[in-house]
Amino acid sequence: MPQPPGLNDAERRLWAAFPTGTKVVLGDDRPTGPLPDRIVRAEVVTQLLLGAGETRPGAVAALRLRGAYIIGHFDLKGGTVEHELRLERCRIVEEPDFSNAQTRQLRFYECRMPGFDGGGLRADGYLSLSGSVIEGEVRLPRAQLGGGLRMNEVTITATAPEKWALFSGGLVVDVGAFIRNSTITGGVRLVGARMNGGLFMEGTTLDNPGRIALDGQNMVVEDTAEFSHGFVARGTVRLRSARFNGILSFSHGTLDSGDPGRMALHASHLQADELLLLPEEKIKGRMSLSYSRISLIMDDRRAWPDELYLDGLTYETLRFHGTFKDRLSWVSRDPQFHLQPYEQLAAWYHSVGSDDLARKVQLAKLRARRRKLNPIGRIWNHILDWTVGYGYRPWLAFAWFAALLAVGTTVFSIDPPKAIKQPDERPAFHALVYSLDLLIPLDTFGQQQAFDPTGWSRWVAYALVATGWVLATALIAGVTRVLRPN
Repeated sequence: MPQPPGLNDAERRLWAAFPTGTKVVLGDDRPTGPLPDRIVRAEVVTQLLLGAGETRPGAVAALRLRGAYIIGHFDLKGGTVEHELRLERCRIVEEPDFSNAQTRQLRFYECRMPGFDGGGLRADGYLSLSGSVIEGEVRLPRAQLGGGLRMNEVTITATAPEKWALFSGGLVVDVGAFIRNSTITGGVRLVGARMNGGLFMEGTTLDNPGRIALDGQNMVVEDTAEFSHGFVARGTVRLRSARFNGILSFSHGTLDSGDPGRMALHASHLQADELLLLPEEKIKGRMSLSYSRISLIMDDRRAWPDELYLDGLTYETLRFHGTFKDRLSWVSRDPQFHLQPYEQLAAWYHSVGSDDLARKVQLAKLRARRRKLNPIGRIWNHILDWTVGYGYRPWLAFAWFAALLAVGTTVFSIDPPKAIKQPDERPAFHALVYSLDLLIPLDTFGQQQAFDPTGWSRWVAYALVATGWVLATALIAGVTRVLRPN
């Protein structure tokens, strides 16, 4: 097809170069204004991509253009594009519209544009916006990118705080999504996205403080999700019900909600093979891993926020930088007391052969629950703790018993009780055996029924009897609690 009339010099060069895919260079820099020798109308680009240009046997037709100032409506909505589009360092005045289009490879390298609409786009190759400056919204809902998504070193600025900078829902990306070393002001929405080759956001800054920085609810990522090595999220990272069939890494990243009362990381109901929670600094804001299932958690105590929700979280392996006391602090950071985080941690210590630490976790659980009881319940729980360690430290009862036995033996050696039976009806008095008989709730040795203390030692005897009943009751209650903890 011959060139249509009315083309300017730049457009004629582009039309002539299209059949062989030769790159047309109008300038090496991105034009800031409509320089006459660099102006290309968007309708000319659209006509070529939709088949208006000739093709040549033995050559691959493609549109490759550098340094152009593209004016007019860039409309390929619903079209079928059989040729590669590569725009480098171009200024695109109006938002390109590729919604519901079917294309080959699309590359916008170091371009400047007011947005990009790729809703429903189906690309056999990759979509690249790397190095571009976009002052508006990038829309990719329901897009299917067979060759991947490349948005490295891109700058996107939403037009208003309530607007999304990158909006997608149901996005499918094969090969991999690379959004490295970028600056995105406004929220990124990847709800329901499927990243079949991983998601890589190292060095990227998401700036939307006090709002959603990244919404990845129900997202599925195969291989690796890297929010690491310089990744910064100012705002909430929401990964609720997301699934990561590989590694989810926040290693050397930064999570800051921008508001202490907001979630910095909302990752409840999440599934992951590995979670690397090793950010550069303490997480600022709240964090939730409630009801998530994670095979391996690797974290650092210095990263934990003040409020941490772990109810329902299950895991197989823990690796962390810190002590046992640090791990107890980890499960106690939920403002509301829950049994399950302690039970899960105790079960893990049991599984690695640390039964003693598992018992200490159970003790910490009961002590934490004590703070939620009424005054009478707290008093009884204190007694159980001091006397038998809730049944997890029964040796305490024997220690108390031995101490009280020593006190009784000393007292009744100094002030023996008087006999209340005839000599032939009573056993010989022995201070230790008499004290033992008072402490044991049963009349075991016959001393208690044969002798009656007098004066001040009578109160010691009463105290021993009462304490013996308390110790016996606490021991039975504690052992029962251990055997039937729920």
